[in-house]
Amino acid sequence: MTDMYSELLVKKEQTVKDQAIKILMIFLLVFTAIAGLILTPLAWVLTIGLGIAAYFLLPLLDLEYEYVFVNGELDIDRIASKAKRKRMKSFDLAKMEIMAPVNSHRMDYQNHNTNMKVLDFSSGNSQHKIFAMIIPDDTTVYRVLLEPDKELLDNIARSCPRKVFLD
Repeated sequence: MTDMYSELLVKKEQTVKDQAIKILMIFLLVFTAIAGLILTPLAWVLTIGLGIAAYFLLPLLDLEYEYVFVNGELDIDRIASKAKRKRMKSFDLAKMEIMAPVNSHRMDYQNHNTNMKVLDFSSGNSQHKIFAMIIPDDTTVYRVLLEPDKELLDNIARSCPRKVFLD
């Protein structure tokens, strides 16, 4: 028996907000370091604090999502700065209710349902074709935003043929 397997890496595009945070953080680090040299050595405490904050915050602004589909299971990992990997969620697609493009008429009811928790694992580019997957978990119903390629879509469609719509 052959296994259905596909994986895809989607880079999250940086928003204006992400770039502004990065520029502001670097500016504040340089400013407090100069203030520590010129004005008062107490500014070095702030510089060290900002440096620690930048160490943890800046990698979260450079994200990639990896989708791994194996025999009806979809695992989504977040990779920060191409170094730190974290498993975000695993989905059993047998429980999936529907998967279709976000702007499809099949998603009209789900797009207006505010009781779902939205998990966005797409690049954030509105020009790309983004799919929404409605899938319940133990206590929560998720609306998962994905940006699959043709191979991943085909494998998911073969796994759940009556639940995946490509229109």
